[in-house]
Amino acid sequence: MHVLIKYTVRPEEMAEHLRLMGEVHADLQRLAPADLAYVTYQLEDENSFVELLSSDAGPGPLAASKAFARFRSTLDARCEAVPGITELQLVGSYSPTSVHAAPAQEQA
Repeated sequence: MHVLIKYTVRPEEMAEHLRLMGEVHADLQRLAPADLAYVTYQLEDENSFVELLSSDAGPGPLAASKAFARFRSTLDARCEAVPGITELQLVGSYSPTSVHAAPAQEQA
């Protein structure tokens, strides 16, 4: 299963959205589901996001995250429109692990 989710967050909801999204990624780091790849990108306009979900086990590993349940339960209300969800068909793939690593935080 490969899914692309795209949505635009209302500007006044951005701080809450980023907080909830951070909780999701922290929870997934803690749970470390083996059959899940979940990546979130913020687009250039800063209000739009793309999430990519890949899992041989369907959405189960993501659904096991309580933080994701909280994030998803209010996502529609934070967005300008209902998020668009598209199922993808994998044609080919290559990705060294470091490509999806979070950027290093700058030292003050």
